[in-house]
Amino acid sequence: MQGTVVKLSSDKTVKVAVARFVKDRKYKKYVKRVKKYLVHDASGLAKEGDTVEIIESRPISKMKKFKLLKVLKEAITKE
Repeated sequence: MQGTVVKLSSDKTVKVAVARFVKDRKYKKYVKRVKKYLVHDASGLAKEGDTVEIIESRPISKMKKFKLLKVLKEAITKE
């Protein structure tokens, strides 16, 4: 899955928002749905705003069940 890093939660953990489009039953219109996952980032590569690819893995903790595969696009930083 691909998503955007929303928050650097703690050491080796990031929160990633994954968006998908679902067709509404009543209005037959596509609606954006967003789900947030806690992702294990062992090397600390991801920063807030980065687009990343994540993969499902064995449970690392109570809430973390995904690992960071790679950073696809780095965020633009304002200095």
